[in-house]
Amino acid sequence: MSDKIRLAVTGATGSVGGAVLDICARFPDIFEITALAARRDAKKLAELGRRHGAKILCLTEPAVPSWREEGFVCLTGEAALTDIVTDGRVEHAVFASSGITAIKALQAALERGIDVSLANKESIVVGGPWVMPLVKRRGQLRPVDSEHSAVWQCVRDSEKKEISRIWLTASGGPFRGYTEEQMERVTAADALKHPVWKMGPKITIDSATLMNKGIECIEAMQLFGLPSEKVGALIHPLSQVHGIAEFIDGTVKLLLSRADMRLPAAAALAWPRRLPLVEKGFPPVEPSAWELRFSEIDEKLFPCFALAREAGRMGGAYPALLVGADESAVEYFLKGEISYRGIARVISSVLEEYNGGAPSSLDEAISLVETGRRAAVEKCKKFNGGILS
Repeated sequence: MSDKIRLAVTGATGSVGGAVLDICARFPDIFEITALAARRDAKKLAELGRRHGAKILCLTEPAVPSWREEGFVCLTGEAALTDIVTDGRVEHAVFASSGITAIKALQAALERGIDVSLANKESIVVGGPWVMPLVKRRGQLRPVDSEHSAVWQCVRDSEKKEISRIWLTASGGPFRGYTEEQMERVTAADALKHPVWKMGPKITIDSATLMNKGIECIEAMQLFGLPSEKVGALIHPLSQVHGIAEFIDGTVKLLLSRADMRLPAAAALAWPRRLPLVEKGFPPVEPSAWELRFSEIDEKLFPCFALAREAGRMGGAYPALLVGADESAVEYFLKGEISYRGIARVISSVLEEYNGGAPSSLDEAISLVETGRRAAVEKCKKFNGGILS
């Protein structure tokens, strides 16, 4: 029996999954890859499986229903994610995919009691009330998103009653410092030029609108059990400080590091230890270069951030509706059928017109994502190819 930590990585072909696999490859004496899962990129998944010695591969939406790769146990469909995390060979489940596909598997992993590293905000924003109660012990659920990891590292030895407030940080995206007039002329090509991170198109647009930061605030409320008034976000252009915690005695902790997703991945995978990454070529930020400049987010310039914060305050159905409406609005913006400013207007309209109740189950919460998605599509389509500005 191996004494290595045996992992299953969902979202293996994405950027966060790649960061996790990079750390595992640098420390082969500590980590062993058992299973890899992705949405539909069969070629890349098989390449990663061979490179990292995985035994199980899974595609949740395979292009070919009878998909198989020689040398692996091959699984398909969303339900297979649960099969993977309940496999006795898996000791640590990493969720690095986007969307709500993996919520049931996340629940199964937590119920089984294995360690979980999480970089999937939708699972917590939509399913938090049905996910967080399943955490059995401190340190079982470990955030991997850079901001939540930073806050987690700042507060993980503290009692919740000692925390006065936490802040996530945002680079400000490509439109930091823009005027309202400049915002009216923003194109999809402009919005896809993130100054710090290289990500997929959906999350890059969410970072440009700061919707991503607002959704992360909702996630932080769930992860750390804090009300909305104790969770905020600040603009920090150089992205050196990733999270801040203030305590009831007036002291403040912050985590400062390079903007590299491998660092929070390593913190989650190895907890409570820290890995000797400096020896592996990860130089720290030199003190002479530390930048501690912060500013408030202008909610008039970034209305998507304000919408997410309001959805978090209202709770109930609104976080799930927000997630769904944003998916559709961003899709139509990328297709050129609504403007950059139209994204917030579509989402605001969906939230304002909702007249249903709060979800009473995870399935109801998940269905609300689709409700928000459909409502936003209808609003975008009403313009018959015209640009909603």
